[in-house]
Amino acid sequence: MAVLKSAPTHVQGAAPRRAVTLRVLAVCWLAILFEGYDVGVMGAVLPAMADDRQWNLSALQLGALSSYALVGMLLGALVVGTLSERLGRRRMLLACVGLFSLSMAGAAWAPTPCLFALFRGVGGLGLGGVIPVAAALTIEYSPVERRSFNYGLMYSGYSFGILTAAFLSMQLLQQLGWRGVIAAGALPLLLLWPMAKALPESLEYLVSKGRLAEAQALAARLGGVGLPRLQPTQDCGRGAWRELLGEVFARRHLRATICFWSALFCGLLLIYGLNTWLPSIMHKSGYDIGSSLLFLIVFSLASAIGGLFIGRLADRLGVRGTVSFFYLLGAASIAALMSPHSLWVNYALVALAGLGSISASLILTGHLASYYPATVRAAATGWGLSFSRLGAVSGPLLGGFVAGAGWSPSANFVTFALVGVLAALAVLLLPKQQAA
Repeated sequence: MAVLKSAPTHVQGAAPRRAVTLRVLAVCWLAILFEGYDVGVMGAVLPAMADDRQWNLSALQLGALSSYALVGMLLGALVVGTLSERLGRRRMLLACVGLFSLSMAGAAWAPTPCLFALFRGVGGLGLGGVIPVAAALTIEYSPVERRSFNYGLMYSGYSFGILTAAFLSMQLLQQLGWRGVIAAGALPLLLLWPMAKALPESLEYLVSKGRLAEAQALAARLGGVGLPRLQPTQDCGRGAWRELLGEVFARRHLRATICFWSALFCGLLLIYGLNTWLPSIMHKSGYDIGSSLLFLIVFSLASAIGGLFIGRLADRLGVRGTVSFFYLLGAASIAALMSPHSLWVNYALVALAGLGSISASLILTGHLASYYPATVRAAATGWGLSFSRLGAVSGPLLGGFVAGAGWSPSANFVTFALVGVLAALAVLLLPKQQAA
């Protein structure tokens, strides 16, 4: 197993060509879109599942069903990010897409809630592994001055995936039921081959493994991309896991690690809590199911577009101030939903909530991926996201608890707004990135 000999510095001799960057971005965008669909589909079909007389699930049980995939995602981010530094980032990205797509077919077929939960949990392993690997590839193949923007562009696929889930639910729920909408999540299997053809392996991975001839040949095929200057690693068994964690928790990184993990915990609690319960909360507030799904569409579309805007601001003004501001803006917007407003004002508030949850968190994740040395980039991102998955698991459960307690919809908004404030405070405490 690979063991780090030192904290290597990533310096590229030449920025990747635009065509290469676009290829990597396109494949990673598709992978994240498929993930967004698989995660967002639960919020889209939850009202229909609640009305399913065959299963007759309570609000808390529905929240638990939504969390099983997130438990798998916790383990997936933990393991896959680290394995990608051993087996290759390209291979692990494609394997993860294949795994969670197959699991969607199983979940659509599942005759009982227990089997449904099992398939969702297994699929979560792939879902959790996609983000750290896609983050590492996107950051690696992006010019330094466009990293936040490109990461925002790549991660907009997540919001478009949620948007697709909401749109297909509106079109297919009446004809095919919730099982048909979930089954559509298996369609990415048809695109695995073209994705594999288009995606290059990570040069950082090849160089860190001492496979310099392969790295030079790949760099030549990609049009003269500069090789990263990394110290090759050696195969030394289980100690590599300790070395990877040692780098993440080194004294020079400890404060940043705590702040990243805390902020992303809160950010993912917001994302998955709102993704799962926003349609149901708005339905309880008096909107029919179709209108409630429109709120999920607005939430997702605004965050997709907003990620590009926030990414551009972060490149120019700095990540810390930009992300903390939008977390606070999102918290204020969520709190404002407690009061009665016109439909269009509510749409605007939900859109700002999308900016202050999904968009802010995705830019922060991109900053995490670029913060640590190159040879632990995917692993550091995976471990950080793995911890933050505890927040993702807590989101649907927290929403289910509040809904099951019989409190008013305002209680959900207050709870999620407070979480947004905590995320902003953690980002403000982030230290400045050390110069390479």
